[in-house]
Amino acid sequence: MSDHSKKTVIITGGSRGIGRSVCLSFAGAGTNIYFNYFSPVNPAAEEALAVETEKLISDAGGFAKGISVNVASENEVSSFFEQVINETGRIDVLINNAGITRDGLLIRMKERDWDDVMDVNLKGAFICTKIAAKTMIKQRFGRIINMASVVGVTGNPGQANYVSSKAGIIGLTKAVAKELAPRGITVNAVAPGYIETEMTASLPKKAQEAMMQQIPLGRAGKPEDVAAVVAFLASDQAAYITGQVIHVSGGMYI
Repeated sequence: MSDHSKKTVIITGGSRGIGRSVCLSFAGAGTNIYFNYFSPVNPAAEEALAVETEKLISDAGGFAKGISVNVASENEVSSFFEQVINETGRIDVLINNAGITRDGLLIRMKERDWDDVMDVNLKGAFICTKIAAKTMIKQRFGRIINMASVVGVTGNPGQANYVSSKAGIIGLTKAVAKELAPRGITVNAVAPGYIETEMTASLPKKAQEAMMQQIPLGRAGKPEDVAAVVAFLASDQAAYITGQVIHVSGGMYI
């Protein structure tokens, strides 16, 4: 069971990839970890991954609960966060990590592909931040970390929807950081580069090679590289950092 004396962390998209690594970075005994997962295409497979994440956190001595929630639905997010507050009494940290891709050239991109990406990546972050902020304002404390991307700054062909959503995340971060700072709430973004995940593994080999050539450190990043920065921004050591975008990209953006 969750413990009211512990810090409560909510991570969206925590069943796999970077999200799972972020969950594990908080897996100490002093934290209640709640994460969402969602897959309209293969819900059973996604649930299995969520159960796996829960077990990894439990094995590390932590508490975790994964719940199927569509972050693009305000009603579902409200119910999810209400459950968290009822069980723990607070929300200390929110990490908006949930994201999808629907790549394609602009002239061939379907409106549905644009809407789906914007709904999950940007609207989802907006909804979660809006609802979590109400609790954090009452607490006069909170940490919000949004998952942006290096391409939200540099652009990338074939990803007009994804790039726009991540550029929007950066704008959202800066605006909300200014709004919530007087209440003791920090809001920052982490912008990963080429990270070894299922998402990047599905890219064509030529695309992967082209990405590697843009990395001065000469290697792809690991999910743990990103998770370490997220954990720092959520810590007391980062209390005087807000409205910033921290790039974790091996130098892809300098």
